[in-house]
Amino acid sequence: MTNGDERAVESSFEAARALMVQSLRRAITDERVLTAMGVVPREQFVLPERRAEAYDDRALPIGHGQTISQPLMVAIMLQELALQGTERVLDIGTGSGYQAALLSRLAATVAGVELVPELTERARRTLREQGCENVTVHQAGSELGWPQEGPYDAIVVAAAAPRVPQSLVAQLAPGGRLAIPVGARAGQELIVVENRPEGLTVTRKGRCGFVPLVGREAFTG
Repeated sequence: MTNGDERAVESSFEAARALMVQSLRRAITDERVLTAMGVVPREQFVLPERRAEAYDDRALPIGHGQTISQPLMVAIMLQELALQGTERVLDIGTGSGYQAALLSRLAATVAGVELVPELTERARRTLREQGCENVTVHQAGSELGWPQEGPYDAIVVAAAAPRVPQSLVAQLAPGGRLAIPVGARAGQELIVVENRPEGLTVTRKGRCGFVPLVGREAFTG
């Protein structure tokens, strides 16, 4: 591919990204989220053969039975975190690293956790290539989350749990927010838990569909 061809392809992705952000404005009001999504190249976080579909508003497979989430759902979850730029964030189900790349522009530090070793390595490599120096991706173990670097001001989970995991609630800092899909394998609701001084509050934010979270306090197998 010549330099001219490469510039044309890049320009095409930039135009598709701008159209995606324009579409997101119908549901998203957080300008920081919209700005991040207008900058981070989603095409770098999908499989090479799916790059032409990178800005379609739908989930795409990234291998190993996992997906990169629908852009609108990513934006909704990030908006629910209400980040200001100073927070420590935990990203569970990092996958290819797209959501972590967005978070790197919205928060101070990001700890990503991924169960599939091949995706862990891919996310690390891609995030490094994208200059996301405030993100660290960890290989998931037997314990849900990454308490070693907690507590967190925000936790976002890109996989569905049958109920809100108490171990993640325990990793929330005072005032922290947890966004997680909760329900059955076939469909869930987006739940936002906030750790307020008077106690936990739980808000339901509508239907969604995610791959299952696997392990302790999640689905088995």
